[in-house]
Amino acid sequence: MKIAVVILNWNGRKFLEEFLPSVVACNAADAEIIVADNASSDDSIAFLQQHYPQIRIVVNAENGGFAKGYNDALKHVQAEYYVLLNSDVEVTPGWIDGVIKLMDSDSNIAACQPKIKAFHNKKQFEYAGAAGGFIDKFGYPFCRGRILENLEDDNGQYDDVREIFWATGACMFVRADYYHNVGGFDEDFFAHMEEIDLCWRLKNLGYKIFYCPDATVYHVGGGTLNKTSPRKTYLNFRNNLILISKNHPPHYFISKLITRMILDGVAGFKFLASGQFSHFSAVLKAHYSFYSTFGKTMQKRKVLKKAIKSYTTTAVYIHCIVADFYLRGKKTFKEIDLKERFR
Repeated sequence: MKIAVVILNWNGRKFLEEFLPSVVACNAADAEIIVADNASSDDSIAFLQQHYPQIRIVVNAENGGFAKGYNDALKHVQAEYYVLLNSDVEVTPGWIDGVIKLMDSDSNIAACQPKIKAFHNKKQFEYAGAAGGFIDKFGYPFCRGRILENLEDDNGQYDDVREIFWATGACMFVRADYYHNVGGFDEDFFAHMEEIDLCWRLKNLGYKIFYCPDATVYHVGGGTLNKTSPRKTYLNFRNNLILISKNHPPHYFISKLITRMILDGVAGFKFLASGQFSHFSAVLKAHYSFYSTFGKTMQKRKVLKKAIKSYTTTAVYIHCIVADFYLRGKKTFKEIDLKERFR
């Protein structure tokens, strides 16, 4: 099979019921559709067996989160391309064909994403990916169409095919061989930013990540872990520190990491000042977890360094996106300058 659409599910029967019909109906590419179940305790599997007997089910032994869940499931999937699709995504006709055509045209494209728009406001880009992901010098991710919490309406301003820094895990097309050759997702991330880490590792090996506007999907977002959850705050802060420590160019690594620690402290006290005590606690726990496993992270960095030809500078913003947003009033992607790279 050339293409396998793999949907990771955990207690998501309601999403399967709502969104799986669009995946089946829009499968013009004749891809194999697979649901990988992360040890759900609801009736997801029974629902699939009754209503979609043609869909293969891979049952994971435990809920290892997004990262381990996909790693475990994809060991059982044979395909040239994996399409990693969240269960809370509505797809549209032709959503596979355009992306695969682009990737077939250049074997150096390791991963790609379509246009991601909001399911509940279909004129607007969606937080997790929008029109392609980027990163600034301090490791803060942002997107074309989404700077921090500011979401743009889609008016065709990002309808160009272009290289990006990271493709969203909500709908990621990735070459299977490349995915396995770099070891798949880092399971210590559990969930959140594992796709940025994967893309960064691929880019450091000389591969490219692309955005394809010829396909559009609509994402609910927060289906498994709501953005207001302290658990999500914990994972985002902890995983971002791990992300920088593993992949950042060595001559920038220590100074950028120290700056991030200071900025995280500012963010933590902002939570405290606004009465969000559980989120303040989540930031503290994230840093404690990062420090306690720092040796393990440095060992990963050492292993990765042996294979790196040169650290990527493509699609990296050399300024601070947080300062641009709050101090300089730059709220959209078109207001920042991405022509400059790391020096």
